[in-house]
Amino acid sequence: MAQRGIQMDQEKLCCSICLDLLKDPVTIPCGHNYCMSCIKSHWDEEEQKEIHSCPQCRQTFGSRPALGRNTMLADLVEELKRTGLQTAPADHCYAGPEDVACDFCTGGKVKALKSCLQCLVSYCEQHLQPHYEVVPLKKHKLVDPSQKLQENVCTRHNEVMKIFCRTDQKCICYLCSMDDHKGHDTVSAAAEMTERQKELGLCLQKIQQRIQNREKHVKVLQQEAEAINHSADKAVEDSEKIFRDAKQQIRSRQKTEVAHVNELEERLKQEITELNRKLAELEQLLDTDHHIQFLRNFILLSRLSEATDSPGIDSRPLRYTEDVTAAVSEARDKLQDILSEEWTNMSLTGTEDVLLPQAEPKTRAEFVQYSCQITLDENTFYGKFMYLDYLRATHRYDFKYDHYGHPDSFTDWAQVLCRESLTGRCYWEVDFGGNGIFIAVAYKSISRKGRESAFGHNDKSWALQCFHNGYEFRHNNIRTPVTGPWSSRVGVYLDHSAGVLCFYSVSETMTLLHRVQTTFTQPLCPGLGVHHNGNYAKICTGSNIED
Repeated sequence: MAQRGIQMDQEKLCCSICLDLLKDPVTIPCGHNYCMSCIKSHWDEEEQKEIHSCPQCRQTFGSRPALGRNTMLADLVEELKRTGLQTAPADHCYAGPEDVACDFCTGGKVKALKSCLQCLVSYCEQHLQPHYEVVPLKKHKLVDPSQKLQENVCTRHNEVMKIFCRTDQKCICYLCSMDDHKGHDTVSAAAEMTERQKELGLCLQKIQQRIQNREKHVKVLQQEAEAINHSADKAVEDSEKIFRDAKQQIRSRQKTEVAHVNELEERLKQEITELNRKLAELEQLLDTDHHIQFLRNFILLSRLSEATDSPGIDSRPLRYTEDVTAAVSEARDKLQDILSEEWTNMSLTGTEDVLLPQAEPKTRAEFVQYSCQITLDENTFYGKFMYLDYLRATHRYDFKYDHYGHPDSFTDWAQVLCRESLTGRCYWEVDFGGNGIFIAVAYKSISRKGRESAFGHNDKSWALQCFHNGYEFRHNNIRTPVTGPWSSRVGVYLDHSAGVLCFYSVSETMTLLHRVQTTFTQPLCPGLGVHHNGNYAKICTGSNIED
């Protein structure tokens, strides 16, 4: 009770202008009490209006009242100070070492409720009231209590920095904008903060999307590991009755591949953790309403947040050992070779390239770096009408009789596959003449008979048909018109792991004609189709690509 009474007395002994204990208290004719300096300053401002009023009750006086020190109030104030009980109101608490203290409180400092970016002062709830009541002060920018208010002051001109120089990427005061930064691209700090907040929002969305993508990748890798284990178990079960040596090799390869998957999974999880940390930092920055602090931290974080996104993981066919089981039943001598080939083609060692690929080539010189050796497979020729040109002079290909009946040859369409099965990043060019040339890639398992064996008429081949004045893309018997500059040379770029297949018109520049984004489930073989007499086509790779 005594404490509450003292608190009430303290409130009665406060000046309603400065909200602090009365200093040299005076009583004006209406009965209200003020600090002598406070009421004098108030009346000095009213001199030009030739009226004098009470700031509290608004009573006016005909002339400026004479002021005399109220001795009784002065003694009460001194007694209150002497007792040391001038505590903060009960709903406040004192500021600790880590807190921002009110700059206006005397004696024990109270925690600040807000900081003013114009006044560069922090206020407790009591001393903050004028900012809510006085019209000019209402326009000031209030932020959460900050111990770094001086960072808002220009060290050169001692002025508040309210301008952002986009040219130099720094906050400046209005005097800086008139000398060192004259002619620069400047905006208000508030406007720049609004723009950066928009950028920050987009950055948050991108990071959130990247996190989701990484989480999907982790699931894919977990499925890969599970599939490897299942496939290896199946291979062991089918093979151990005949060759016990195969079991040891499969298990060894299983351990290697699963360890590789787990390593990649761990890397993705670490990246997710790092992205979550960056996301938290960006979210915290997005919530700040402190102009200078926001822009300084934004510039730092935006540099640290630059990152090249990683594309998705393409799940490959989960059939690591089926061919092994079939090979075991044929011959022991072939088992080692088949195992080596299958694990090389389907090993997860290519996963790293999928996760962290290089950017796609842009210039012809960059494409040529991926040039690969390609040779036509004579056994696949539909020799009856097949014409080839290696020296840009038309020559009929001389076939031996046994080529016509080879089980790998096409029976209904004048087309041919190459011997190489491509799985990495490859590039080749096709020089052609005539009308109706098909430039294609296909799985080796493509049908050799019937209409469905034509390039582009099935789901196992992708083909660009070149006319004398245009192009058309075909896949799964769906035709897509292609626009672009016509050239007698077409470049083909394949990134098997990323599922990318591109056709380019090659002249003085490289112009993209058509791009395929899919998932390739088998190695791809380049192919050519020549569907009219008198046409020719030549595959250019390696040393002859510039011919």
